[in-house]
Amino acid sequence: MTPICDYHMHTPLCGHAVGLPSQYVERAIALGLEEMGFSDHAPLVHIVDPKISMSHGQLPLYHQMIEDVRSRYKNKIRIKIAVEADFIPGYEAKTKTILDGYPYDYVIGSVHFIKDWGFDNPDERDGWNEHNVNAVYHDYFDLLRQSAKAGIFDIMGHVDLVKKFGNRPTQDMTQEVRQTAQVFKKAGVAVEINTSGLRKPVNEMYPQLAHLKKYCAAGVPLTFGSDAHDPKDVGADFAAAVELAKKAGYSEYVLFEKRKIVDRIKL
Repeated sequence: MTPICDYHMHTPLCGHAVGLPSQYVERAIALGLEEMGFSDHAPLVHIVDPKISMSHGQLPLYHQMIEDVRSRYKNKIRIKIAVEADFIPGYEAKTKTILDGYPYDYVIGSVHFIKDWGFDNPDERDGWNEHNVNAVYHDYFDLLRQSAKAGIFDIMGHVDLVKKFGNRPTQDMTQEVRQTAQVFKKAGVAVEINTSGLRKPVNEMYPQLAHLKKYCAAGVPLTFGSDAHDPKDVGADFAAAVELAKKAGYSEYVLFEKRKIVDRIKL
């Protein structure tokens, strides 16, 4: 049985997605989803880059776009309004101000930057040649833990995104993941299975099985997301995602509303 919801998808406002919100909704309905959530990239708080996030001025338009499809399709599917926000150390207050400015159903917290380096940005891929891979992984997990402790996110997004281009550590990261899982549990955040990794060079879902087992063992709740930047990718590979969840030990996933877990669905 595939999940009834997809909680991670984008709109063209982020500068690197295609398709109208209505096309994402139509795809979700065609797949038989009962619930979906738009979680486009919130305005960045440390730089301005229209290729990777909407601007502050576009937030009202984003809300209007999603409220419109929520109203138009209310008898066919439940639509949640969310954002994916970057964790940037030192900018927690500014990020919180953005997130508190609208009644979101959930907020996905993501780490895409290590200092000024967008490590998963194809335009900055050459940066991997200038960094020690093991050090990058340690920095990444440290930032994940900091982001959960910040208390401003509900779901942690693609929690081993650092592997996107296939760069793998030579050191054992088990303790890093175990410690991160414990922090997530204490912070009360959920973790997502994000299927977009299957569409990236690494060709593997986020997070990998060994890591997901640690989050499950720690009691961290689970959600599912396609991270669709194109309507055709809504709900992509969800059957495989369920198998991954079960192998990791999960027996349920959660649904959010108004920044709270409101339901637990059996797998």
